[in-house]
Amino acid sequence: MSEEQMLREEAEERLRALAGEHARLREDQWAAIKALVMDRSRVLVVQRTGWGKSAVYFIATALLRELGEGPTVIVSPLLALMRNQIAAAERAGINAVTINSANPEDWEQIYNQVAEGTIDVLLVSPERLNNPDFRDQVLPELAESAGLIVVDEAHCISDWGHDFRPDYRRLRTLFEELSEGVPILATTATANARVTRDVAEQMGEETLVLRGALERESLHLGVVRLRGAEQRLAWLAQTLHELPGSGIIYTLTVAAAQEIAAYLREQGHEVAAYSGQTEQAERLAAEQALLDNKIKALVATSALGMGYDKPDLGFVIHIGAPPSPVAYYQQVGRAGRGVERAEVILLPGAEDREIWAYFASLAFPSEPVVRSVLAALEEGGVLSTAALENRVDLSRSRLETMLKVLDVDGAVRRVKGGWEATGEPWDYDADRYARVAAERESEQKAMLDYLDTTGCREEFLRHRLDDDAAKPCGRCDNCTGAHRSPEVEARAVERAAERLQRPGVEIEARKQWPTGLTDLKGRIKPELGAEPGRVLGRLTDIGWGNRLRGLLADGAPDGPIPDDVFAAVIKVLSSWEWSQRPVGVVAVPSGSRPQLVRSLAERLAQVGRLSYLGDLGYRSGRPGRQFNSAQRVQAIRSTLAMPAALGAAVAAAGGPVLLVDDRVDTGWTMTLGAAMLRHAGAPAVLPLALAVTS
Repeated sequence: MSEEQMLREEAEERLRALAGEHARLREDQWAAIKALVMDRSRVLVVQRTGWGKSAVYFIATALLRELGEGPTVIVSPLLALMRNQIAAAERAGINAVTINSANPEDWEQIYNQVAEGTIDVLLVSPERLNNPDFRDQVLPELAESAGLIVVDEAHCISDWGHDFRPDYRRLRTLFEELSEGVPILATTATANARVTRDVAEQMGEETLVLRGALERESLHLGVVRLRGAEQRLAWLAQTLHELPGSGIIYTLTVAAAQEIAAYLREQGHEVAAYSGQTEQAERLAAEQALLDNKIKALVATSALGMGYDKPDLGFVIHIGAPPSPVAYYQQVGRAGRGVERAEVILLPGAEDREIWAYFASLAFPSEPVVRSVLAALEEGGVLSTAALENRVDLSRSRLETMLKVLDVDGAVRRVKGGWEATGEPWDYDADRYARVAAERESEQKAMLDYLDTTGCREEFLRHRLDDDAAKPCGRCDNCTGAHRSPEVEARAVERAAERLQRPGVEIEARKQWPTGLTDLKGRIKPELGAEPGRVLGRLTDIGWGNRLRGLLADGAPDGPIPDDVFAAVIKVLSSWEWSQRPVGVVAVPSGSRPQLVRSLAERLAQVGRLSYLGDLGYRSGRPGRQFNSAQRVQAIRSTLAMPAALGAAVAAAGGPVLLVDDRVDTGWTMTLGAAMLRHAGAPAVLPLALAVTS
């Protein structure tokens, strides 16, 4: 028996231990294992969800460890995915551990185990690769001693992909620093030809690409068009009990996930909300509840995506279309891995394009903004992200993403205490950023085409993934002609409308001043703070959000408060359980909608029999729009003013004051306005606005 035959027999035995007595290696699985173990090659595997990509790296790990090689390092993007991978490794008799933000108390012990060679697999997040201690102390040893490097969800490497993560770009540097002959495996289920080429190029010229057909034989895809948000919500509540098993209901925003989950629970469905804002313990409990079929569905954002492994997931529903067919196919690929039939239903909304546009606005900043960051670092030395916020007008999330890109490009470096400029020359690749933006627009158009297609839906999606084997599936609503009815009971629509039109969202008052300011530090003094406030709705809601987005859109005409909106604000006030009733109303001065804000404040005073005390003012022009807290506070402080007459009126009123504005973004206008009113003598300030951004 040849060496290759013996290795394959052992690989088959390992597979049976992992997947059951009747499991057999697919030819591409064996090709990948052979290339990694015998040839020590670099391999990119692009195969559908459920194909068995993890079996490749766990079997390769076991075989390489038997040959005396070092541990496998798996770069994995999500804690949920890591947990599943550790469980799978245990079934294969492999000792796997993870270093992540949830277990810092274990890091030192894990580092020692790596050094001692007692760990077979170490899972790390891509962000960990640039942690200064890990990068400088642990990573060099791993690069020297690792037996295999695995990059899971490798499409994240490419900024052409739907889920690009700058930290993944650092892997190219890791690849270049590896000892000669260390094999590399990259895996993904969602990469079109362009992304595949980009990832393979970053892995190296000799990379073996194993790409298979992406057909999912259990998926039954369909689209149901409904007139409005209340019809979609009612249809969902009516249909959910008919769907097989348990599943996932995807939404585009956190607000929608929370709102839909709350309504479905009111209608007697066992569901839970899940998003990036959900506490870690609550997320773990929700994931397990779905795995154990204790709930019908998780109502989730894309935070529940890559790597969530529940083979018997019976359905995936989208309330709102993702902005990319590739992203959509990845998410629906969570379903039907271990069942013969899974229902996949898309309920598009009129607001989808507005939400896509919002997320598109968070793309890589313009060159002047990037240059200002580099100049700040060159001048200031090591600066924390918070300190940079004080100098550059970007939100925290956009600033951090930009710094990661600059780090990968070699222009900055993450160090203890923050970031520093490297002094290396850096070019703003405007052409590439423009091409990526154009690709995003093309993906959005393709998603709209998917909704309208009369052809096979699975074939359409697979073509967008450049799957040459794509053909009509014979299962989707267009192939079978079996389209789900959009009809829904009138009373169910009424109930959904009542829930969506239920006004009022509480907004927490700011408690801390932003870091980086010289004279405002720490907690906001209680005697200057605002009370928790209220808004009519979130701009990202599927209920009042639709009405408010149109009313407050850039370029929308100014005018008096519409009667329907005012009536809803009155309902918000009537349900507000304040400890002491307000005695007066003050308006925040508005640059874009002075009539709207003034009329809202005046009508509230009239209807509520309150004193209209006046408006805050500006010293020298309006502050404009800033995107991070430090910049926003500085701008408002230099412009917002308390007119003497208003100060006297507030002092004379002697009671709580409603502070009225059209929208709350960062919350700092309300915070500083409240501080002025408290300083003038108001015992309490109650912020009230039409909308909060998210």
